[in-house]
Amino acid sequence: MPKIEILVNGEMAEVSDGQSVLQLLAELGVRNDRVAVELNRHIVHRRNWETTAVARGAQVEIVEFVGGG
Repeated sequence: MPKIEILVNGEMAEVSDGQSVLQLLAELGVRNDRVAVELNRHIVHRRNWETTAVARGAQVEIVEFVGGG
């Protein structure tokens, strides 16, 4: 699969082209049960992860929720 460059949490990353947000998380090895995703400065709701495409040059922020006390 061809690769594209995107920005993930402020760092350049080379990932497979033609992916959804959900597929990107899997490729990056990110557990998707405790994260929020912002794509090009817009929050992507979990229900839309499977249908939202990540294109070349995208800016992705992945925030992981951490529990504790």
